[in-house]
Amino acid sequence: MEITAKSNKLQRLKKMPAAVKNKLAGVMNSLIELGRDDPRRVIHSLKVGIALSFVSVFYYYQPLYDDFGVSAMWAVMTVVVVSEFSVGATLGKGLNRGMATLLAGALGIGAHHVANQFGHAGEPFVIGFFVFMLAAVTTFVRFIPGVKARYDYGLLIFILTFSFVSVSGYRDDEILDVAQKRVSTIMIGASVCVIVSIALFPVWAGEDLHYLIALNLEKLGNFLEGFGDEYFQDHESKAEDLASSLQDYRTILNSKNTEESLANFARWEPCHGRFQFRHPWKLYLQIGTLARQCAYRIEALNRYLTAEIQTPVSVRDKIKEPGTKMSRECGRALKEMSTAIKAMCQPCAADAHIEAAKAAAKGLNSLLKSGIWEGIDLLQVTPVATVASLLIDVVNCTEKIADAVAELASKAEFKRLSDGSTPSPEKLVRRGHVAITVEESSMNNRASDE
Repeated sequence: MEITAKSNKLQRLKKMPAAVKNKLAGVMNSLIELGRDDPRRVIHSLKVGIALSFVSVFYYYQPLYDDFGVSAMWAVMTVVVVSEFSVGATLGKGLNRGMATLLAGALGIGAHHVANQFGHAGEPFVIGFFVFMLAAVTTFVRFIPGVKARYDYGLLIFILTFSFVSVSGYRDDEILDVAQKRVSTIMIGASVCVIVSIALFPVWAGEDLHYLIALNLEKLGNFLEGFGDEYFQDHESKAEDLASSLQDYRTILNSKNTEESLANFARWEPCHGRFQFRHPWKLYLQIGTLARQCAYRIEALNRYLTAEIQTPVSVRDKIKEPGTKMSRECGRALKEMSTAIKAMCQPCAADAHIEAAKAAAKGLNSLLKSGIWEGIDLLQVTPVATVASLLIDVVNCTEKIADAVAELASKAEFKRLSDGSTPSPEKLVRRGHVAITVEESSMNNRASDE
């Protein structure tokens, strides 16, 4: 037994180098894949390194260290916490931190000055009162949804800085000098982050949101264009696995947090490209909400498409012509809108497809009222009637999306092509976007959207 145990241990030790090598190879492959998926991640990492190297000069260069002392470390800390992937996120965090530090530092010095008037015995009680009041009020303000979305980080820094300055002033007579140095180094660190973020290969959250919304509409269009042919054909001739393009719409169901975060960051960004001051970012959220409502109806359609027990072809054929036309025309309209958003031009070409889909929906309504189900088992009729109802809903959703896209095109001053068409997708430059990982169930999103 002893010999066997020793033999097993030796075998495990011999296998360990190979196992470690395989593990490291797996990690390296994951990192390479992460960089290939979006090369901007690699660039962002290098930008953070550049910013940190630059502010480290405060420690290495003696004249600067003589001016700021150990407070120079606040510049390094600011770069670490403020550096974000997009310009909007970095600018928002930098301004939040800078303004909160400046305001809280000034109030902290003021509180220290007022507390001094009460003598050494009363000073700690007055400072404690000020800290309690500002911390309580500011924490309550953080619960306001609009404030939390844009200024939560700033309020957190405000509480921290005010408490630090006012409380430390009780033991430190040079509180004004300390506060001035820390505010200066924090401002310098935030400025370096913003300058590096904008000057070196900037990543604009507004552009990411713009192309994300366009991509979502394209995914809906891909599904709807293929749905009619898949659903109304003979079940036996269907492929067991649907094309991946018909399942891409699922990412839209949980895109709410991503869109809201990108819109929030985009509001901080300066003018860039064709995204001017006061660009209507809220309309992108409106289009995103309508796209999710459409995606939920598509999810219901997909259940009938992939159901194990299918309705007989003869029953489905009753609504085949209008159903296929509605699905195809809605898909084409959504893809035209997607192309128009990417090119930032008026979505004129989508109107004809929407009118054709509405005409098909009207014809389907008349067909359903004409008694086409007579003599057919109710259990066979119900799924097909539900699909018809869902397709009509999809037409209505597509029309609402078209109205929202037209409003966006008007307010954002999208260009109008002379022939009233939209550029072909092949002529557009494909741009990637980084999805912010969120954990939110599709049912929660559905409840909030509807």
